[in-house]
Parts: sequence; structure tokens; C-alpha cells
Amino acid sequence: MQGPVRSLTLDEIRAFTGEEIGVSDWFELDQDKINRFADLTEDQMFLHVNPEAASATPFGGTIAHGLLTLSMMPVMAYQAMPGVSGTRMGVNYGYDKVRFMAPVKSGKRIRGRFVVKGVEDKGDGRVQIIHSVTIEIEDESKPALAAEWITMVWM
Repeated sequence: MQGPVRSLTLDEIRAFTGEEIGVSDWFELDQDKINRFADLTEDQMFLHVNPEAASATPFGGTIAHGLLTLSMMPVMAYQAMPGVSGTRMGVNYGYDKVRFMAPVKSGKRIRGRFVVKGVEDKGDGRVQIIHSVTIEIEDESKPALAAEWITMVWM
């Protein structure tokens, strides 16, 4: 994925404040992806990589790392959130209030739902955009996580 699928002006994005601006496609978090994330991060906790041991837990099997779920947010955003037309650059500025609300069992699909929370001019051509993001788990009522995601763009 190379970048946002569409662009809006800053004023058009600002008009979405308090409203949903996009929903991503579904992404599967299968055991192979979980294992590769465990290898990259050196987090080999049995809940993530040992299906036999994890089957004896209340989860009944392996679950994705919460940080793997969080790390899927950028690719979801490329599908769901418009870019800001006229920007020279944009970066992930951080997260506030990240909450892991439900485990993502191996093989489940997740998607991101994005709401514009605010747009603030920071001076020197910088604009901060905050999104409330919910990552849903297919066929489950409780989301995997909720977070406020801060991005910074240079106009």
C-alpha cells in the first residue's frame, strides 16, 4: 500500500470533526503473522506462540499481541482515512489513551474505524490531527482496542 486512497482539504477534514471519516477492509491475524511479530519483537509469550499451552487458558487458544493489533493501524488508515491535500509531509505523532479491550484470537479478522476528533494548527505550517480509532473484531461485540491517534502534517 503506497498512501491514502483519497485526499481532502484540511477544511474538508475539519468538517468531519466528531464524525466517522472511514472504515478499513478486514485484515486476518493468523498464527503465521502472530509468530512473525513474536520473532521480530522477541516477545515469545506462550499465549501468542504456543497453541497447545494457550488452549488451557481462558482464551482457549493463541491470541495476537496487543501491539501487533495496534501496529496494523497505519495500513488500515491508508485504506480508510483521506490524506490532506497540499501537505508536504505527514508523520505518526503518537497515541493517547490506548486501551486493549478484547483479545484477538488467532485467525480472526480485524478492521479499523476512524473518527476525526480534532484538527489544530500548531504554527510553522504544522497541523495536528487527532482521530478516535476503534479496531473491531469480526463477529464480536467488543472491540480489540480503542485509541486516540495523533498525526502531524506539514502544509
